[in-house]
Amino acid sequence: MYSLRELYKIGKGPSSSHTMGPFRAAQMFAARHPEAARFEVTLYGSLAATGKGHMTDAAIVQALGPTAPVTLRWEPSRFLDYHPNGMVFKSLGLDDVPTDEWTVYSIGGGALSEGEGKELSHSGELYQMNTFSEIIDWCDKNGRQIWEYVDQCEGPGIWDYLQEIWEAMKASVERGLDAEGRLPGPLNLTRKAAVYHVKALGYQPNLRSRGLVFAYALAVSEENASGGMIVTTPTCGSSGVIPGVLYHLAKGHAFSDIRIKHALATAGIIGNVVKHNASISGAEVGCQGEVGVACAMASAAACQLFGGSPYQIEYAAEMGLEHHLGMTCDPVCGLVQIPCIERNAFAACRALDANIYSTFSDGRHRISFDHVVDVMKRTGKDLPSLYKETSAGGLALNYKQK
Repeated sequence: MYSLRELYKIGKGPSSSHTMGPFRAAQMFAARHPEAARFEVTLYGSLAATGKGHMTDAAIVQALGPTAPVTLRWEPSRFLDYHPNGMVFKSLGLDDVPTDEWTVYSIGGGALSEGEGKELSHSGELYQMNTFSEIIDWCDKNGRQIWEYVDQCEGPGIWDYLQEIWEAMKASVERGLDAEGRLPGPLNLTRKAAVYHVKALGYQPNLRSRGLVFAYALAVSEENASGGMIVTTPTCGSSGVIPGVLYHLAKGHAFSDIRIKHALATAGIIGNVVKHNASISGAEVGCQGEVGVACAMASAAACQLFGGSPYQIEYAAEMGLEHHLGMTCDPVCGLVQIPCIERNAFAACRALDANIYSTFSDGRHRISFDHVVDVMKRTGKDLPSLYKETSAGGLALNYKQK
């Protein structure tokens, strides 16, 4: 598995696979061809189907435009073999003859790949254990916690990076709580985080707690939907879940930054296991790979903070993902707004429930996290493309604005 630096990325929304990934690919191609007179970019499958709503075209033009003019082509009904988010970049000279062609895929969380086993990673393989069962066995045999495995594999520099991630998460919550007004796009949705926050403060502690979690998750998701700066956890579309949970727990229980970083490390292992063995791309496996995985990560993080054993942490993560199995990715109008924003808020609360449920137990359970990851992968493969970030089915089908 790769470094947590490859999982947690700070960047602008609204989509890690449809905005951040294509922007990064375009930057790389522009750097290779500063002499180009013109660029042609063809987007396939999910990228073409919902690219305009996700600002894919704007991201590519922003990266390539300063070098040379860009022509974009859209092929929503054609899917390249390796992944639904395929792109072909071409550079052309002054005589309009192609000088280079590059096929690349945006595989989720801002990551890029040139095909099977060809992910474009900055870190290389840092983790030798790639299943959660292996990691739990290591913890059991060595009397260690999950975050200590991260420390062993990544080295002490990871903690400064996770501090940066935590600061970015807090900033995205706080910006979102201060922001009001309409979100961009044709749906004309109004931001809700500020109102939920004010209303939550007026309730008694039990309801206030739930309302605050809603507000914090909404704040980040609304920032993402407006193209604001967020952290991929593990994607932009699910970026409100973990910050919503951790911001709430840090404020409500006075957890120190080092405890929060340990929780982020534990959550990162969960996300990495899914990314390595299945997918975190909504275009490949549906929203179970985005919001479902974010819920599993947040469940594990919360359980870590409240002193859960590695087995209880695994149970919490397993429930967080299991109860999102089959969730489709059907963004209305191709925007990361309906149902995405509400899903983040509900998943944040479900993560807290998974933590409570697991800590009431002794950590024993029949279905392993690794098994649920495998089921999620197979379920995603069985879902028709209508339900995998194409806006051709589900909630997005025949939606009419009032």
